[in-house]
Amino acid sequence: MKKNKNSVYCLEFMRRLLKGWSSRLGFILLLVILLLCLFGPLFSPYGVNDIDLLNMYAGPCKAHWFGCDSMGRDIFTRLLYGGRYSLLLGFSSALLSAAIGIVFGIIAGYFGGKTETFIMRFMDIWSALPGMLLCIMISAFMGAGFFATVIALTVGSIPGGVRMTRGQVLSERKKEYIEAAESINASKPAIMFRHLLPNVIQPMIIITTMSIGNMITMAASLSYIGLGIQPPTPEWGAMLADGRAYIRNYPFLITFPGLAIALTVLALNLLGDGLRDALDPKLRD
Repeated sequence: MKKNKNSVYCLEFMRRLLKGWSSRLGFILLLVILLLCLFGPLFSPYGVNDIDLLNMYAGPCKAHWFGCDSMGRDIFTRLLYGGRYSLLLGFSSALLSAAIGIVFGIIAGYFGGKTETFIMRFMDIWSALPGMLLCIMISAFMGAGFFATVIALTVGSIPGGVRMTRGQVLSERKKEYIEAAESINASKPAIMFRHLLPNVIQPMIIITTMSIGNMITMAASLSYIGLGIQPPTPEWGAMLADGRAYIRNYPFLITFPGLAIALTVLALNLLGDGLRDALDPKLRD
């Protein structure tokens, strides 16, 4: 019976999510990008680092749809492989920062008092530094690479999640179901994460979905200035960095990685708008 209710809820949620044309477009576009990045390289006749010196700077053609780079490597194949790194960076850093922000936001909002003051003042100091500058400082300190980039992107995005979650907890903390849980001596972790969390997580789902696109853009920016994923790994930002010296003579070297980033961010933003409409009870009708 419970499985049937869950199935009905999931179907109803998907119906609300895909109700508008923009959310449908975002969902389909993101699904296509994910499938291409996951399975597209399996059908490519070229390896990700196959060098063909006879096709250096070759333009788009039948054999190489998006052309070749400065070492004769197929750009389309490298875009597909690079999407795995870019998407993984975006999703992992957004989810990790959201998880940390939710935990500290719930603690600050539920306990209040000195605990809330300490956490929120620390977040104020933390957010005084611009997010991108903080990412650059952490990447420069830890060095380039996938793990260091994830940490840098995560650290720069935590304060916003803490503030959002705290605000939601403050509006829920005095409601009757919390008082009922406290009256039966439920443990504080149970109240925070079993009762409060399901009622405050919806805004964070929307914000996290939209922040994935921002994380992908920031990761590309770090790679572009040499602090993110390093060559020959085909991350989209690293591909932009490789092609920037040839932008006038061979603009396709940066056009296609730039389009990949733009389309992915667009899909995530459209999907985030659809999630907002699907999860907000005021907008369901």
